[in-house]
Amino acid sequence: ARHEFEFPTKLIVVGGKPEDWEAKGCVSFGKEMAAASDQFTNVKLSADDIGAILFTSGTTGQPKGCVHFVKEVLIESHLVNKYVWKLAPGEVLGGSAPVSFAAGYGTFCMIPFAGGGAISLLPKFTPDDMMSTIVNHKVTVVTGLPTAYRKLLEMPNFNDYDISGVRMYTTGGDALTGKTLAMWQAKAGKPIWEGLGGTEMMHLVTSNTMSDIPMPDSIGKALPGFEIKVVREDGTTAGPGEVGSMLIKGPTATLYWKPYIQDNKLLKTMKKGIKDGFNMMGDAVMMDKDGFIFFQAREDDMIKSSGFRLAPSEIEDAILRHPAVRDDAVVGIPDEVLGQKVVAMVELEPGHVASQDLASDIIKSCLDVLGMYKLPREVVFMDAIPRTPTGKILKKILRKDYPEYPTKYVPKVK
Repeated sequence: ARHEFEFPTKLIVVGGKPEDWEAKGCVSFGKEMAAASDQFTNVKLSADDIGAILFTSGTTGQPKGCVHFVKEVLIESHLVNKYVWKLAPGEVLGGSAPVSFAAGYGTFCMIPFAGGGAISLLPKFTPDDMMSTIVNHKVTVVTGLPTAYRKLLEMPNFNDYDISGVRMYTTGGDALTGKTLAMWQAKAGKPIWEGLGGTEMMHLVTSNTMSDIPMPDSIGKALPGFEIKVVREDGTTAGPGEVGSMLIKGPTATLYWKPYIQDNKLLKTMKKGIKDGFNMMGDAVMMDKDGFIFFQAREDDMIKSSGFRLAPSEIEDAILRHPAVRDDAVVGIPDEVLGQKVVAMVELEPGHVASQDLASDIIKSCLDVLGMYKLPREVVFMDAIPRTPTGKILKKILRKDYPEYPTKYVPKVK
């Protein structure tokens, strides 16, 4: 597809045989590096030069290239270092994330170096590799997805590793449940600080580090320089505790790569995504009276059932409390009577077997924290919940594949 675009002039490929890629008109990263000088050469850039083109993860459609300028790279590096990680020279940030996406790029290729820190980047996450890296590389700040922390908590040999040198644990990319936060604090002795960012905004825009202690289930408050408001469907400002659409205004902004905005549909999407100078992120959130923000769902993933707007994250958190549940996802499926019915996709812990009784028991356990109208009408047991390389649940795949699932349990909760 490279002939369809005006740029880039080179496609650089990591891995594989150089001769195979060169035959296709591409450039081998390894071969270029081997031939490169070991002397650092400064490149003069202006603040308004393009600093990076980062692609969205494609949870709601095709990945889109987002253009960010040099000044945005510098601004985000400053903000995250000063208000989130607070890295000192000589500190080490460790974790695992694809650097081809904004979270990984900012976290491991950009921000730590602005604070004089170093990185320890795992090519692939496994619990033992992560813990060994923390110990051997003297990692002081750990970053990982909520699922990574849950897998670390499951390690039978967790206490064999001395992780006392870690100063801070951070997360993002998916909802950190109150259960995971409490379990980690009890076992590791330190909290996990959650934040929210987006490829369109370059990196983080909120963080729980804006308060002295993490607010459970919250993605924190806006970083300095960013203004966040929550609005209803009619554009009016939502009240405290009311779910609405999150709008962001600040020193970074949304701009899609030129070949993509030539698509009229995407151009309209980009223009529609800016309202009164605010970027519409497509996230449904709730803000309390103190300014703490609580992520509910991507707006496309909100469930409209029997006249209610339901947040999947609240239902997912309730299901995840059951000891037989390893992972879960909740989606809305079209229904003639309800509009959408709530369906729970559940991955079981080893040793548990899918059954009608187990489905009913899992949903019954949610009654402690959920009203009847929020309970899933069906349960589908799966081998694994599908996720993107950045750890986000692929709910569009779950909705699309729903008719193909052979067994759907209707829980009995009365």
